[in-house]
Amino acid sequence: MPTYKYKLVSTQIAQLLKNAQTEISQVETLAALDDIRVKYLGKNGFLTQELKALGSLSPDERPVQGQIINQGKAEILSWLNARRQILQEVSLKAKLSAEAVDITLPGRLSHRGGRHPITQTIERICELFSQLGFAQVEGPEVEDDYHNFEALNFPKDHPARAMHDTFYFDSGLLLRTHTSSVQIRYMEAEKPPYRILVPGRVYRCDSDMTHTPMFHQVEGLLVDKGIRFTDLMGHLEAFLTMFFDPLKVDIRFRPSYFPFTEPSTEVDIRIGDGDWLEVLGAGMVHPEVFKFVDVDSEKYTGYAFGMGVERLAMLRHGVTDLRTFFENDLRFLNFFN
Repeated sequence: MPTYKYKLVSTQIAQLLKNAQTEISQVETLAALDDIRVKYLGKNGFLTQELKALGSLSPDERPVQGQIINQGKAEILSWLNARRQILQEVSLKAKLSAEAVDITLPGRLSHRGGRHPITQTIERICELFSQLGFAQVEGPEVEDDYHNFEALNFPKDHPARAMHDTFYFDSGLLLRTHTSSVQIRYMEAEKPPYRILVPGRVYRCDSDMTHTPMFHQVEGLLVDKGIRFTDLMGHLEAFLTMFFDPLKVDIRFRPSYFPFTEPSTEVDIRIGDGDWLEVLGAGMVHPEVFKFVDVDSEKYTGYAFGMGVERLAMLRHGVTDLRTFFENDLRFLNFFN
């Protein structure tokens, strides 16, 4: 029989405490421990019933017996708390052991994402031109006629302005057909010299194996004192040689016409023994364009060029159908990562 902190008067209470201590010391789960608490201290527990029976005692016995019962409740609570702490520690150790991670095991296979081949191509173009001091700028994809056509010296009856070539909105706005519109906005806001590169999405009413309604273009503009056509040729030739490295590339320049450049050229390449293919258009900035942006064409000269990103990506990677870039076939996309 345990030794208590007080003198026992009731043998019945003493036996209850002895039974409670034995049960508490032997219990193995927190749920069972709570059942013991209810058994002795609950609403209908043994000690609770003893308290209710105090009314049947004499006035002299009642306070003594009440004190014994309350001290017994306190004793049981202390045993319950001590056992609960032990069981909680055992439970925690078991949980940690069950959830232990063996760091020597091989990791689970995870699929990594990667950059889209078009994104990779744009980054490669921008990185190469950054070596020539070109800075990237951006502009709106929803444009007005002035910045997309008029300020670039397009005649009113030019075919590019027709509904079958350009996406128009009812408000008179349109989806830009080239990133050249950003050149106008940049020259309106800044003073020369300029050396910018404009990558971005453009839109035209066209769709087949080599064309899509939405595609990507990179536009370049260099304006400074003393810029010549030979600067344009040298820069583009160096770019194309580095872009297609290690492929062997032949390059040729053909005379052409664009409303916003004069003189103008188209640049063709031939990879190995393949056919000649046009990859970009370029030329010296037309004096009329300089008038729209208030740049003195007697003091400054410059060149501009534009290239289709998808076409360069197709040629560099040997892709024959442009639409594969946008079909999101992971087998195709994983080839580039």
